[in-house]
Amino acid sequence: MDDAFSNTNTLWASVIVDELATAGVERACVAPGSRNTPLTVALSESDAITVYSQFDERSAGFFALGQARATGTPTALVCTSGTATANFHPAVIEANQARIPLIILTADRPRVLHHSGANQTVDQEGLYGGAVRTYRTLPEPAVNARKLRALRTAIDRAVLSATGDEPGPVHYNVPFEKPLEPTPTDDVSRAFLDANPEAVYGRDGPFVSVSQGTRTPIEPSAMDTLVRAIQSADRGLIVAGPDSRLTPDACASLARTTGFVVLADPVSGLRFGPHVESIPVFGGYDGYLDEFDRTPDLVLRFGQSPTSKRLRSYLETAETRQYLLSPAGRWDEATFTATDLWTTDPVAFVAALSDRLSPPDTPETEWVDAFRRAESRHYSMVADDETHFEGGIISDTIALTPDPSTLFVSNSMPVRDLDRFGAPTTTSIAAYANRGASGIDGIISTALGIGSTTDDQLIVLTGDLAFYHDMNGLLAIDRCDVDATIVLLNNDGGGIFNMLPIESFDPPFTEYFNTPHGLTFDPVADLYDLEYDAVQNRESFREAYRRALKNERTHLIEVSVDDDSSHRHREQLDAQSLASSED
Repeated sequence: MDDAFSNTNTLWASVIVDELATAGVERACVAPGSRNTPLTVALSESDAITVYSQFDERSAGFFALGQARATGTPTALVCTSGTATANFHPAVIEANQARIPLIILTADRPRVLHHSGANQTVDQEGLYGGAVRTYRTLPEPAVNARKLRALRTAIDRAVLSATGDEPGPVHYNVPFEKPLEPTPTDDVSRAFLDANPEAVYGRDGPFVSVSQGTRTPIEPSAMDTLVRAIQSADRGLIVAGPDSRLTPDACASLARTTGFVVLADPVSGLRFGPHVESIPVFGGYDGYLDEFDRTPDLVLRFGQSPTSKRLRSYLETAETRQYLLSPAGRWDEATFTATDLWTTDPVAFVAALSDRLSPPDTPETEWVDAFRRAESRHYSMVADDETHFEGGIISDTIALTPDPSTLFVSNSMPVRDLDRFGAPTTTSIAAYANRGASGIDGIISTALGIGSTTDDQLIVLTGDLAFYHDMNGLLAIDRCDVDATIVLLNNDGGGIFNMLPIESFDPPFTEYFNTPHGLTFDPVADLYDLEYDAVQNRESFREAYRRALKNERTHLIEVSVDDDSSHRHREQLDAQSLASSED
């Protein structure tokens, strides 16, 4: 008899894995353990699912999240019972907030062992609360045709929930009784297998084929109202926040037919690429909006809330109609100034709107020209500035990054500096960040998960605390065959806290907020067998970065910067920007 069906558990696990594959799951990330043995063995024997093994469940969760973020398809995430399940929680939260599809399979002890003090048995029911789209505990394995058909249907439902109008994580708790290994028993007979081929072997394709439609744009009368508003607008704005769900082609079409300015967050998917050559895409707004004396008269907003606080404030004070366009109908707008929420697929919306509009006769209006002048002043100032600080390093990184590349940026200061100093470019850079919950955990693992899905050069921009927080994730370099150029901005602590009023109160500022650690990370490079450079200035960084990009191994470039002087320099740039705007 086939080893996959040597006992009840192996049959059950094999059906789960087979149905995941036929439903479109191509990758799985597994953390080692005993109770998940049936699932791990079934995945290891699958020809349809590529399996990645991770020691650390927290790293595994973020690695899977990175894969799903890059591909848009769910990665299965598997662990044993007990506290292992809790270590997935940070990645589950990010997946929920950022609408990333994951299928989480937590192995569990059978019900008879619950509330008995049995080792490694914890309450895993509803463990992730409201952070998952669907939760259920699957039935305990059984050699029963109806239950196997139900199991296949349950897996199809999980994939549907994870990839629907509002993608996100799905949690299935999967109990197993011993034996967990594929030890042959008498409970799965050849007669049962032959008599129930659909339950055991599935169908040609998913057991239940699911067809999902695209949300169509709003009713015609509402579209007519918007078209009239666009045609009468002199100062229109397209704001693309993180994960905008707008394709470059759709963005270009929308900009051309409306004549609106595009303000593109660095992780919107729209700041970098060939399309920026032909439409007005701007990225330096965080450096000049405080002095910008013009306000929009119509705003179309896509994606999550923008990274830039100045842009959020600018929109908050704009007394005009602001449309939020969201495929899931989520109100990603914490200033509460938007006037309209449209639940619609952004690409389908643009296509429908373009059918109703003709490009304006004069696309280069005074409004567009005002942004061009402000943008030019900002990036000229950035280009002329050779000061050694985080923003300069990030500016150099974008300028030297090859085409095509994949870029992952840490939260805290790196993503904010990328927003301000990462100039739009025609270079094809797929830029990502974990802006759902905006934590600094799982940065390395998420980046390497993304890198495992592409052959493009992978660049990781991270701060020192985020790097320290996820050093375990570096194990994926060898275990999962992925390489990266890691730019580590070491400002010896939490430099972002210099931006908060608590900076003026020391103590307790230094010890409890800035938290200097005094670490350098060359021993980490030795531990994980990475190429390593330590740099102290901009020119040394540019040389090391060019070298690293030619290196086929993972390269860690540690850039030492002073957080206080960097913060003071940003303030000087603000003053310089204000002075130039008044000239």
